[in-house]
Amino acid sequence: MNMEKWLDVEFESSSGLTAEFAKFASDFKKFIKGQLSPDQCLLVWSRGHFYVSGFINQGERFVYFSVSDVRHFFNDWYYHILVRTAKNEKDYTGGVNHYATLPYFGKAVSELLEKGR
Repeated sequence: MNMEKWLDVEFESSSGLTAEFAKFASDFKKFIKGQLSPDQCLLVWSRGHFYVSGFINQGERFVYFSVSDVRHFFNDWYYHILVRTAKNEKDYTGGVNHYATLPYFGKAVSELLEKGR
């Protein structure tokens, strides 16, 4: 999956879901799932109004991730992804904030899951 094709895209703003953002969110989800190890699972996925977030688990350990509004935080979805430990798949406040770039998302998630042991 080539997510670089989405770099520098100025997403159309709208009060509803755009086809462009729906495709981006689908591509993003496929990409991050591809970065997870076989024992990690994308447990919760949320496509919000121009942002995405979710929870990844490995056994009883959880990581929350979030991407800011792609219309207003230009390329942050690639360079500045929030990742942090969580107690469960409903813990939106979680642990200390960390940030990862998309190419290192899987590594960042693995490191946080390992710390959660």
